[in-house]
Amino acid sequence: MLRGIQLVYFMAPAYAANMLPPFAKYWRGWNPPINRRWLGSHKTVLGFATGVSAAILMAVAQSQLAWSNAIAVYAAPAGLGLRFGIGAMAGDSIKSFFKRRMDIPPGEPWIPLDQVDFVLGALVLVWPVAELTWPDVPAILLLSGTGHVLVNHLGYWLGVRPTRW
Repeated sequence: MLRGIQLVYFMAPAYAANMLPPFAKYWRGWNPPINRRWLGSHKTVLGFATGVSAAILMAVAQSQLAWSNAIAVYAAPAGLGLRFGIGAMAGDSIKSFFKRRMDIPPGEPWIPLDQVDFVLGALVLVWPVAELTWPDVPAILLLSGTGHVLVNHLGYWLGVRPTRW
């Protein structure tokens, strides 16, 4: 159980990167889609930048806390956050690209990729600088997928998300 808590804490920058971009839709200023045809109109430049920034801020904040997550990391906190953020946003964007190619509308579920796309992207970029074991990866995917479903349902209930997925 302790290892699960450590893994969730370790992945917090990726979770922050994934949770903040939907709030970019409330920004009334410049916020163009990255590529409407390939990713859909809801994947925006500001959303991507917001996700990366949230991951950096979370990693830096974690570095200031006294609690250690027992996962050795060989990168500066801002660099680690950048890896988490770019990885999470790229994973989400790649999934959206394939989802659009399969004519699945935005907001429609695509299980299990909707739940772990950002985690897979983040792990690809963070793995080289973190001491994760092979058993950590399925544990992270299981914990993240379950948590993602719970958080999305909460967001739907609070009116932040138009769908539960």
